[in-house]
Amino acid sequence: MVEVVEATPLIFPQSDALRFLPEGPYQIAPGKFSWVGIQHGTEAKRGSLNRYDFATGENVSADLPGRPGFAFPCKDANRFVVGCERELGFFDVTTGNWDAFCGGIDDDVTNTIINDGLAFEDNLIFGTKDLEFATKKAGLYLYRGRDQKLIRLRADQICSNGKATIEDEQGLSLIDIDSPTRQVVRYPLDIDAGTLGDPHVVLDLTDDPAVPDGAILTPDGSGLIVSMFLPQSAAFGETRLYNLESGECTKIWRTPLSPQNTCPALVQHAGILKLVITTAVEHMSIDDQAVCTNAGKLFVADSGLEIGQWNPPVYPA
Repeated sequence: MVEVVEATPLIFPQSDALRFLPEGPYQIAPGKFSWVGIQHGTEAKRGSLNRYDFATGENVSADLPGRPGFAFPCKDANRFVVGCERELGFFDVTTGNWDAFCGGIDDDVTNTIINDGLAFEDNLIFGTKDLEFATKKAGLYLYRGRDQKLIRLRADQICSNGKATIEDEQGLSLIDIDSPTRQVVRYPLDIDAGTLGDPHVVLDLTDDPAVPDGAILTPDGSGLIVSMFLPQSAAFGETRLYNLESGECTKIWRTPLSPQNTCPALVQHAGILKLVITTAVEHMSIDDQAVCTNAGKLFVADSGLEIGQWNPPVYPA
């Protein structure tokens, strides 16, 4: 039987701008996490980096020079590595300084921007999205830290989303979601060669009314937590735990009156692992928003997972 848990919306002042498209939550310290507001409205060309503190209930927002896809904390205090528009850069939350260090992303196509990503050792693995969600032209990239080289792994995605890496007896693998395919795939990944092997479908969700969006591994690597984006009015949204070996869904976290789940994150707080879930207003009609009154809020629930040796990576730059 699938276990069902109801998540609770976080209560802090959220403007319409911040509720439009929250994504990418990430632990920055025990009891604290960051998240990005990808864009602050339908026509907006800018977004924000946000930091939430469980102890105070305070969210601090800093505007970015464009629309971010991801942000990860660096070893340097107050510094984040951010994928923004078509650049990688460092953002200092104390000074507001933006220092781009890698451009040329998707420079041979139009109307794409950076979307989801992950930090692995001194590397960044990330994708882009076609802003019309229609054409297979978005890239999947490796930024190899040791030689500061940008490598395009694929050039045929539409909306590159949830990512994770697995190291086991098969070597290093990349879990990846191109959302419109409604499939979660696994590739052999060779950092040294800068190549992907052939994809293997891990989860086939093609018959699901919701679209898989952001995703993270469980601390023991046996499960994948996937946020599902349901593009219609509904009583709740779902973020699901799947067993990677069997493909079985074993747990569902529901977000009441917010059907468009975008990303999950594990955050240590008060000695346990909490699950943080971002949700969005994007694409909702005024009528749907009137029904789905929690849309765009951030939610929290007990994950039920053991902390063990779990620690979120920090980008070493």
